[in-house]
Amino acid sequence: MSITPFGGRPGFSGDHELRRKVTTASLRELKLRHEPITCLTAYDYSTARLVDEAGIEMILVGDSLAQTVLGYDNTLSVTMDEMLHHVKAVRRGVKNALLLADMPYGSYHLDAQSALGNATRFVKEGGAEVVKIEGGEKRADLIRRIIDAEIPVAGHIGLTPQSVNVMGGYKVQGKNLGDIEQLMRDAVALDRAGVACIVLEGIPREVAAMITAEVATPTIGIGAGPECDGQVLVFHDILNLTFSPPAKFVRRYGDAAALIGHAVRAFRADVKSQQYPSDEESYHLPKETKAGLDTVLARKRAMQR
Repeated sequence: MSITPFGGRPGFSGDHELRRKVTTASLRELKLRHEPITCLTAYDYSTARLVDEAGIEMILVGDSLAQTVLGYDNTLSVTMDEMLHHVKAVRRGVKNALLLADMPYGSYHLDAQSALGNATRFVKEGGAEVVKIEGGEKRADLIRRIIDAEIPVAGHIGLTPQSVNVMGGYKVQGKNLGDIEQLMRDAVALDRAGVACIVLEGIPREVAAMITAEVATPTIGIGAGPECDGQVLVFHDILNLTFSPPAKFVRRYGDAAALIGHAVRAFRADVKSQQYPSDEESYHLPKETKAGLDTVLARKRAMQR
């Protein structure tokens, strides 16, 4: 028996295929038209497909999967192989969105050659179209080298989770004049390096607005206010699939945890009470086969008497 995923025909829906493919050039066009850009994380095929079919322009396989999917305490523990595994799964679910892959901690910190090799793996093996690297000025030369190898790069400044130990925790960045000046330098350096977009995380709204107006590169905010060119959130956050209080900037758009919990408890109750599966939910022998089997069983019972 063949079961088609999502209750429809195999592959993607017709409307899904007809939509325009998002590219790095598309992001620049959206910024020029002042049309907000949407981005969500995804970590598996089914989630990626749902997000893509909803019309989200960018899908990020974030190293946040360390916590949301793999149960690590922070993003530092996730490996290249783990990231690549999830990028491959997401790739199979994405048709139109621009697919970004997070370079995990340690994958670009040691030397340029290993960084380039890891970025290449994300594109060649994982099917990513952009790799994301944390850091501003200090990463500019490395980013140029990766772009020179025909691999688009997304920048990420402000609260950079891979620097949590240096920052002393997950704290809002750019709250004094010196830090603001550094953030501006970081943004300009990334802009000049030619990044596809710049993620601005955990910085004051006013600073994000200044950066967005200063650079030609689209800015994607997360906890950076509404003046950014686009917004990104973690899929699990918007659906209450995390097990900790949400950050200030997270808006919940659904309660999947409650829905899943209710469904699982209902399933357990039906099995325990023998209400599942029903006769209608069970397969049956063809009449001829059943008649033959009944005859065989009747003979067996007669011989046992």
